[in-house]
Amino acid sequence: MCMNKFKKLLIGSAVSLMCCAAVAQTPAITARSWLVADGNGKIINGTHTTDVRSIASITKLMTAMVVLDSGQSLTDTIPKKLHNKILSRQTLLDLAIVKSDNEAAKMLCDYYPGGISKCVDAMNEKALSLGMLSTRFTDPTGRFHTNESTAEDLIKLVLAASKYHPIVEASNMASVRWSTAKKKIAEFRNTNSLVGSSYNFIVSKTGYINKAGGCIVMMLETANGIRTVVLLGSKNTKTRIPEAEKLAQLTQ
Repeated sequence: MCMNKFKKLLIGSAVSLMCCAAVAQTPAITARSWLVADGNGKIINGTHTTDVRSIASITKLMTAMVVLDSGQSLTDTIPKKLHNKILSRQTLLDLAIVKSDNEAAKMLCDYYPGGISKCVDAMNEKALSLGMLSTRFTDPTGRFHTNESTAEDLIKLVLAASKYHPIVEASNMASVRWSTAKKKIAEFRNTNSLVGSSYNFIVSKTGYINKAGGCIVMMLETANGIRTVVLLGSKNTKTRIPEAEKLAQLTQ
């Protein structure tokens, strides 16, 4: 009788240890859909990775790519003020990635060859060419919930974005700054608070609207190698980054 109780105790302890190990390996997160992949896009772990969800400002990565694909000069200025300044296409791209500036992304498409409709068409064509078959874009900013994708499709987006040097540079900017006429500094901080810390980012883009929840995609160097994190539908803008940082440390 005592031996049976002892065996049950051992079995119960083993189960508890296994559960604790699982909890330690996959941190509790609020995101509805997430995944972690290596630098080649091989999925390490994830949940609801094929669910179609609103992606908010992650959209801006595709906006930046098609603008860069167009071959338009990044040094050309756009004849419309933003933040009380005439800005170059390069600065607009930086603001779209770093600050997640909706107007900057819209202006990039407004001055795309053929205008905003052709820009959005190019975004959808690019998605198809990358094999993002569950993705669609309806505007260049992501402020509409009709910009949709899946975590697995977004791995392909991040891998493609990592090949664009201007996107990689912007992903590593802690802020976009310039001097004003009054000898002050205009500064716009990166919406990913991890940028500028100890991590070396390859791609980083956040997103949030009510329909989408907190979203983030990032490719970064970790002690375990390059990790690509996609996180959709986190509780809010405060939960998405800590959750993504924890997921980036997963090894299996």
